[in-house]
Amino acid sequence: MKNDGNLSEALARIQEALEAAVVALQPFVPGAVRADYKVGDDPVTEADRAVNHKLQEVLLRDGEGWFSEESADDLSRLEKDRVWIVDPLDGTREFVAGIPEWCVSIALIEKGSVVAGGITNPATRETFLGSIETGFTYNGSRALPSQRKTLAGAEVLASRSEVKRGEWERFQGDSFTIRPMGSVAYKLARVAAGLADATWTLTPKHEWDVAAGVALVEAAGAFVSALDLSPPAFNNESALLPGLIACGPNLKEEVISLLKPHLEAVKNSRKQ
Repeated sequence: MKNDGNLSEALARIQEALEAAVVALQPFVPGAVRADYKVGDDPVTEADRAVNHKLQEVLLRDGEGWFSEESADDLSRLEKDRVWIVDPLDGTREFVAGIPEWCVSIALIEKGSVVAGGITNPATRETFLGSIETGFTYNGSRALPSQRKTLAGAEVLASRSEVKRGEWERFQGDSFTIRPMGSVAYKLARVAAGLADATWTLTPKHEWDVAAGVALVEAAGAFVSALDLSPPAFNNESALLPGLIACGPNLKEEVISLLKPHLEAVKNSRKQ
């Protein structure tokens, strides 16, 4: 399937869906929304459900698959060449707490590879949009990832939950600044736009958490990989990816070198 023009149409649809999601969110006030809880302590709100409905209405066409955190998984998506992977509200915990680190996240997958994506954070009025054919924009303007050549003095975005659990203590003595932040999709978007230098997680993430962010990082020309250093693959029967690394293109080798012992530990733990 050729992407020329095809992805321009897809990006227009993504932008329309993001704008519709912002409208759907207007009745809900971050920090004043009641949350229910799924299995464990994973929150969900009426805002998540309202945005999910609106995204599906705008995005989905005949012959395309759908995979969303807030929809029952229809495994017929595995038979589709083209699949939308969305998180209607990534960072619901922050949304409920009134912390402006949440977003609406949309990715388009073709034959297992992410080809286009869009993320909007209505709280900060930021929109990130991109595809492998058309490049990357931040609030409508072309943007580049960080061109920093060393991690010394870099800003690395970390999951706030992972920091609270102590998973980033191993990096506390390094020369970069660790900035805890909510939504993983928003972190990836900020790396794509050069607003941060790197982010990574050694903890499994759902495909809907990271698909759009991966699309944006790739569109911007930054580096992104799974923990085995392979390109992340999407629309799998299992929704979990083992973890993720993203950074400016010039930091790739240093980040991989820094994480190598931890990547080996993760690999060995899976074999046991």
